[in-house]
Amino acid sequence: MACHMLRIDDISYSVAGRPLIENASASIPDGHKVGIVGRNGTGKTTLFRIIRGELALEGGSITLPQRARIGGVSQEVPGNEVSLIDTVLAADTERANLLAEAETATDPARIAEVQTRLSDIDAWGAEARAASILKGLGFDDDAQRQPCSAFSGGWRMRVALAAVLFSQPDLLLLDEPTNYLDLEGALWLETYLARYPHTVLIVSHDRGLLNRAVGSILHLEDKKLTLYNGAYDTFAETRAARLAAAESEAKKQEARRAHLQSFVDRFRAKASKAVQAQSRLKMIAKMKPITTPQEAALKRFTFPSPEELSPPIIHMEGGSVGYDGKAILQRLDLRIDQDDRIALLGKNGEGKSTLSKLLAGKLEAMGGKMTTSSKLRVGFFAQHQVEELHVDETPIDHIRRLRPGETPSRLRARLGGFGIGAEQAETLVGKLSGGQKARLSLMLATIDAPHMLILDEPTNHLDIESREALVEALTAYTGAVILVSHDMHLLSLVADRLWLVKDGRVASYDGDLESYRAMLLAGDKPAPKEKAKEQKPKRPSKDAITALKQDVRKCEERVEKLSTMADKLAKKLADPAMYDEDNKDEATVWQKKYSEVMEAQERAESLWMRALEKLERAQA
Repeated sequence: MACHMLRIDDISYSVAGRPLIENASASIPDGHKVGIVGRNGTGKTTLFRIIRGELALEGGSITLPQRARIGGVSQEVPGNEVSLIDTVLAADTERANLLAEAETATDPARIAEVQTRLSDIDAWGAEARAASILKGLGFDDDAQRQPCSAFSGGWRMRVALAAVLFSQPDLLLLDEPTNYLDLEGALWLETYLARYPHTVLIVSHDRGLLNRAVGSILHLEDKKLTLYNGAYDTFAETRAARLAAAESEAKKQEARRAHLQSFVDRFRAKASKAVQAQSRLKMIAKMKPITTPQEAALKRFTFPSPEELSPPIIHMEGGSVGYDGKAILQRLDLRIDQDDRIALLGKNGEGKSTLSKLLAGKLEAMGGKMTTSSKLRVGFFAQHQVEELHVDETPIDHIRRLRPGETPSRLRARLGGFGIGAEQAETLVGKLSGGQKARLSLMLATIDAPHMLILDEPTNHLDIESREALVEALTAYTGAVILVSHDMHLLSLVADRLWLVKDGRVASYDGDLESYRAMLLAGDKPAPKEKAKEQKPKRPSKDAITALKQDVRKCEERVEKLSTMADKLAKKLADPAMYDEDNKDEATVWQKKYSEVMEAQERAESLWMRALEKLERAQA
């Protein structure tokens, strides 16, 4: 019988005598899109190498459908003189070989065969398909005709990704592809993968991608594989239910209350921050816990708090900035206060990095008037700084250079505040993982307690737990944040203002991130304008405000009631006996009840949110 799935049967694999994967099994049917998650270092990339047959198993087996072609992104496209479009077209080797044979074949029967096969594989439509993939990944028509040698490493990785997508393998293996994409490229890839005609396995820490492009999650934890149906948030909820017993009911109840209370307080303080702030609050309200407190402690970030400066910290009128006398951005009218959380949106090459450098003081303004607070300290984090760390020194050496007078234990405590443990503090940077290097760079960027922190793609190489910890640290941080990221989840939780960098200008974007995403996917047509606001309504009466307050109270009680129910159910579900063979059906019933209560709780929270908004508006 032909096998119609990828079967992983009881596999084991060790590295230097340390078991990485032990008796792990999973079955993935043809055509399924699966996100592979697990903390850094658990062996996700190793699993890919095992599937490809590059590593020999110690036990178990992997079975693939007959003649299935496996494809993944090659390390990098060589910097040769072949154009991007031809590089991508060459990835379909069958087409390339047939076209070459069509030129030389002399036997009429063979010529006919070749032409029939070329027509079967739509060889003539291939160029348009290759061009549309390259365009989605950020290469316009001109760039597609340029040789590979004209592009840097990160851009060549995009060409390598385009090539494997074009060759359409039966099993597509992608290892953190969004690490070298911008937001626009990442959103394009999500949509493309959701429609991909064959099986996809994707290692990713990007929650947006894992929620929108895949239908199941394969979790690698404790050397085992567990396949969960549904997207990432469903997985996080199910797993949270299993971990819920780790804490007492009262503690959980209190944490939930405090969490909701903090978002209500934040809402009141930020009620003036238009649409994105509202979206952000709804996101915060819906955040699912995914780790136990013990796990979270290993993942923390602690940004030092700066003193408060009088606003604005940066003010610019009619400014322009660029290189070698040529302006990239002009007519800039910008204001930044210390409590601002701003996301910079815009395609690659429009000037987001140029603006970041101007705000960081790394580039001088070419014109206009720019006033900055005299005491302003700015922290700047970008990937190139991670690459500039000294590989032959330890993290302690790096920090000692900036704080020569501090004791070793104080230096270690500083590193500990960024999740770099005692062992790593004395390890050569060259031997640290990408995530640990990023943590060290972030620590060095914030050591002087900056009043403004500029983060350019801070989440590359950070796993999901670390990204959640970064969100928490940025929420607690008392300086301004300027953020460039392809991670929609991070943007929606951190930013409450959006600036769009486009056509040489920087302007406030009035919609929220979802409307920006919709606009990008609709091909840059502006989102429909909301109807012009009617005249300001008369102030509501006292009775109307009392009624709204009652509504808020009722909603709050409903949330509390459902919260109590959810906690009781979570406790029940966390009992290992529940999953015995005899109780299988009962467990299914309780899990269904739990997910119904969670859904109801989500609805109740958004009703409470709406009631609060109405009351806010009425009292404004």
